[in-house]
Amino acid sequence: MMKNSWLWICLCAASVFISCEKDYTPRPHAYMRIELPEHQYIQAPNSNCPFEFEMPLQSFLLAKDTSCWFNLEYPAFNATLHISYAPLHNDFGKRSEDARNLAMKHIVKANDINELFFENDTAKVYGMIYDFEGSTASTYQFFLTDSTNHFFRGSLYFNVIPNPDSVAPVSAFIKEDIRHLLTTFRWK
Repeated sequence: MMKNSWLWICLCAASVFISCEKDYTPRPHAYMRIELPEHQYIQAPNSNCPFEFEMPLQSFLLAKDTSCWFNLEYPAFNATLHISYAPLHNDFGKRSEDARNLAMKHIVKANDINELFFENDTAKVYGMIYDFEGSTASTYQFFLTDSTNHFFRGSLYFNVIPNPDSVAPVSAFIKEDIRHLLTTFRWK
């Protein structure tokens, strides 16, 4: 009996000494470090569509159908820039309002939506950019037009559950690519 008591005392004393470390501070969950490539661009493949632009080298353009609808795929980042084009037939107001309504559907989850006017007078390209902050499904949307003949729209989606902390570096990287697309965009 004495032997068991002595063993019990030794185990209790050892557990006290082992557990007497400095204050424990829980560590936040971390995300893997993402190595982002250098920004490099190429001319988008020539198509029968009435526009042209430069696209990122690390992406590829996937035609969805024959009506100038594309996906600009970022396989390394699990992201897609959905691109659509439509000719205008005196319906610029309707198309721009539809684009705005699609962007504003994210207002429920967005912390903020920055609306930025885009203008390139030399190329006669005008538009609106919607930059979202928060846990939205889409982080960036835009439309471009010449106000009379053409309407071009894009929306960036990640193929993962929205988490602004984890996709923030990649989102910022792709937004820079999209801004390059916008500045090199031309009507044919």
